Amino acid sequence: MTVENRCKRKMLAGEPALGAWLSMGSPIAAEIVADAGYDAVIMDHEHGPGDLLNAVTLMQAASASGATPMMRVPWNDIVYIKRALDIGVMGIIIPYVQNADEAEAAVAACRFPTAGVRGVAPHAGRCSGWGTRLKAYLEAMPHELLVACQIETEEAIDNIEEIAAVDGVDMLFLGPSDISASIDHMLDMQEPKVIRLIQKAERKMRATGKLLGTVTRPGKTVNWTFERGYHMVIAGGDARLLQRAAATQVKEFRDSPPKKRK
Repeated sequence: MTVENRCKRKMLAGEPALGAWLSMGSPIAAEIVADAGYDAVIMDHEHGPGDLLNAVTLMQAASASGATPMMRVPWNDIVYIKRALDIGVMGIIIPYVQNADEAEAAVAACRFPTAGVRGVAPHAGRCSGWGTRLKAYLEAMPHELLVACQIETEEAIDNIEEIAAVDGVDMLFLGPSDISASIDHMLDMQEPKVIRLIQKAERKMRATGKLLGTVTRPGKTVNWTFERGYHMVIAGGDARLLQRAAATQVKEFRDSPPKKRK
């Protein structure tokens, strides 16, 4: 496996990066999605059913495409982050980061001592070719790994500047659904309070100069989202893409049924 993060390099060069969730735990779906040309495939372990061994099969299935493998981990958990990195994940999205202390803990979990607290076990690391490419991996990680802190509450929005100021935080990742829920308007993206809060978050995020990531919102296009100032947009996922394609085909059939043969 490579230790080059093509997606991160693309964003730092000023080019937009398109991502897709892998939520189904299916290597076949992962291969199909990655082969479509996404810059990154993000295994969702915060909400999806996948586990770490399954994640290895997804990355193997997607590897030929060159899409950067990332993971949204379940929580700001040093153990889970360590194990995700050991299997070769090149980007980590950490949910529910509320302040600088939590951002610092997330970064420390991603870095080896003495810069951090990540454990070292070359024999058990797919990331370094089971130790055969350890030197190259250690040299690459400080600049190739993408560390993203998810901004998804009003408290986190208030603390955007201090989260962004933490050394090692590469990206601020906006979660609009959780932001709406945090002010008791779950998934109501037309609610004026939700709109104002997201706009406030975006203004503050843009001012930090960090890479910005998010997901597409209902009724909004990928291009509209990028034009808000984002560098990476997760535009869908394996389950949703399959569901939409299947629903569209069935609707077209039901709306225009075949004519009966005379």
